[in-house]
Amino acid sequence: MSPPEPPSAPGGSAALSIEDLHVTYGRAVEALRGVSLELPAGRVVAVLGSNGAGKSTLLRAVSGTLGLHRGAVVRGTVRVGGQALTGDPARAVRGGVVQVPEGRRVFAGLTVEENLRAGGLGQGRQSAAARRRARERVFELLPVLAERRRQRAGLMSGGEQQMLAIGRALMAGPRVLLLDEPSLGLAPRMVRQIGSIVREINRQGTSVLLVEQNAAMALAIAHRASVLENGRVRLEGPAAELAAGDEVRRLYLGAAEEDSPGPAGAGTPRPALSRWTA
Repeated sequence: MSPPEPPSAPGGSAALSIEDLHVTYGRAVEALRGVSLELPAGRVVAVLGSNGAGKSTLLRAVSGTLGLHRGAVVRGTVRVGGQALTGDPARAVRGGVVQVPEGRRVFAGLTVEENLRAGGLGQGRQSAAARRRARERVFELLPVLAERRRQRAGLMSGGEQQMLAIGRALMAGPRVLLLDEPSLGLAPRMVRQIGSIVREINRQGTSVLLVEQNAAMALAIAHRASVLENGRVRLEGPAAELAAGDEVRRLYLGAAEEDSPGPAGAGTPRPALSRWTA
């Protein structure tokens, strides 16, 4: 069964715009070379590419965390809601940009509820009522977190930890949610569940920039997509068109390997990327 049609964007404004972005590490390694893309308000935009293509670097540039990795923007701009970001993670959060990092990185020794409480700290002085509303929204969206609110995060499964990482980010009330490889290391059934959660978060009004290696999953969720190769945008367009064509597979060999009924290289034809379902 094909996934439901993504929601249309309210208006045409950009929640996030990236223009001619150049990023280096250690003043020597050029990781991004003139990357430009736009995330319209109320949409999901996927960024695809193999390891080393520059996907995580792009998210670090948006979230202001490049400096923690000895990286720097040497040219270009990142704007959220028309306001330029300046490489300050706290300012990015206050501006409504929150990232769910690759590998989940929950606080293993804290309970689910304590992890969620930590997610709202970047918003400064929130009222008790605001924190309660945010927590109730997370529990409604992710019921497993409500059921296990007093369980230590380190005792949860990988999929549950990914839900907790997403829930923790939602506690800050983001306008733009950055997701870095949310399907990484998860079983296919959990990947579908995470995809459905991302789709619902977007339906509720949050714009999403989704970085993924799982092209089939990402293109089923996104409205538009860009494919990075060696730090450059090599392909972009409506997600449905990219899923139906061959260009993504040519640039990004092996993206749909998990859908193949036989081992790679065995001569078994791969299905279209668009066959991923939620």
